[in-house]
Amino acid sequence: MSDAKADNPTTAAPQAAAGPAAEAQTQAQQPMQVQVNDENAMATYANFCRVTGSPEELIVDFGLNPQPIGVPKDPIQVKQRIIVNFYTAKRLLAALQMSIARHEAVFGVLETDINKRVRPGLAQQQQAAQQKN
Repeated sequence: MSDAKADNPTTAAPQAAAGPAAEAQTQAQQPMQVQVNDENAMATYANFCRVTGSPEELIVDFGLNPQPIGVPKDPIQVKQRIIVNFYTAKRLLAALQMSIARHEAVFGVLETDINKRVRPGLAQQQQAAQQKN
């Protein structure tokens, strides 16, 4: 029997439904709880992130930018480097998107342009000036 038939309950044989494959499929549908021990994890704050990589993995560097507006005078010191494969990166992307969507639903849209956050009136003035020209 092909995989397509086994996945389709209307074409699967009744004997196959009671076998180990059916049990595995039922277990796969139930959410699994992964236990995590984070008592030795170190927490660090970062307001800077750089993503680089290769065909096999992504390298995500985190650091603290003491001058968040404009170009920093001194190099940003990378304090944490996380290297992940692309599968893990895609799962991380989905988890971050879901978390940010929940946050924005409660607190409003996150503006990533610092100039609009620091000087919101300036952005409106610039738009008005551009419309006049």
